[in-house]
Amino acid sequence: MPFYVSPEQQMKDKADYARKGIARGRSVVVLQYEDGILFVADNPSRALHKISEIYDRIAFAAVGKYNEFENLRLGGVRYADVNGYQYDRRDVTARGLANVYAQSLGTIFTETNKPYEVELVVAEVGDSAETDQIYRLTFDGSVADEHGYVAMGGQAEAVAQVLKERYREGMPLAEALRVAVRSLEAQDADRHLEAKSLEVAVLDRNREHRLFKALPAARIERLLNEADGAGSGEGSEGSEGSEGSGDSEE
Repeated sequence: MPFYVSPEQQMKDKADYARKGIARGRSVVVLQYEDGILFVADNPSRALHKISEIYDRIAFAAVGKYNEFENLRLGGVRYADVNGYQYDRRDVTARGLANVYAQSLGTIFTETNKPYEVELVVAEVGDSAETDQIYRLTFDGSVADEHGYVAMGGQAEAVAQVLKERYREGMPLAEALRVAVRSLEAQDADRHLEAKSLEVAVLDRNREHRLFKALPAARIERLLNEADGAGSGEGSEGSEGSEGSGDSEE
C-alpha cells in the first residue's frame, strides 16, 4: 500500500533535492561593467562550457547538471533563431527567452518526479548600463530581474557577500574581472584561481555585429595582471605603465 505524501511535502523534497545538486558545483558570477556585462565561471574544462552566446545581444550562463542546462541552452538557441527568422531579430529579447525558460522549468518541477538541478542567467546588453537586462531563473521556474551582479551555484552566499563588498557601478573590465575572481575564490579559503581555471566571456556594447566574446586564457591573465598592477601601484608611475600595457584588444 503506497504512503500518502502531501503536495507541500513533495514540493519541499523536490526543492531540497535540486538545491543540493546545484550546491555541489562551482559558482558562476555575472556582473555589469562599464562597457557591458561580464560572465565569469570557475570552470577549468575546455569542453563543457557554462557560458555561451544565445543571440545577437543575448548570452546564457548556468550551473548544475551539464546535460540538463545544455538541453535548455539548445532550446533557447532554437527559440531565438526561429523567432528572429519569422518576425524580426529585434523581437528576440532576454525577457522573452526568460519567460520560455520559466515555463519549461516550472512544468518540469511540478509534473515530473525529478526536477532539473540547474540555475540560469539570461542577460541582454543594451545601449547603456540602464538598459542592460539580467534575469536569474531557478530550478522551479522562478524569475528574478537582477541589477549589478549575480552569483549562483556552489557557495553562492559567500560569493555574493564578496561581490556586495567589492562591486561598484561603472568598473573597467580588468577591475570587474578581478572582483569576480576574488568572489569566486571565497568558495574556498585556500583556493587561488588562475586564468586557465576560468571561463570568461563578455557582452560588449562597443563591439560591432556580434557583441558576445569569449576571452582566451592569455587575455584573462593580462587583465588580471593589469588589475593587480593598478591596485598595488595606484598613483605611481609604475601603475600607469602597467595600465598602458594592458589596453590592447585581441
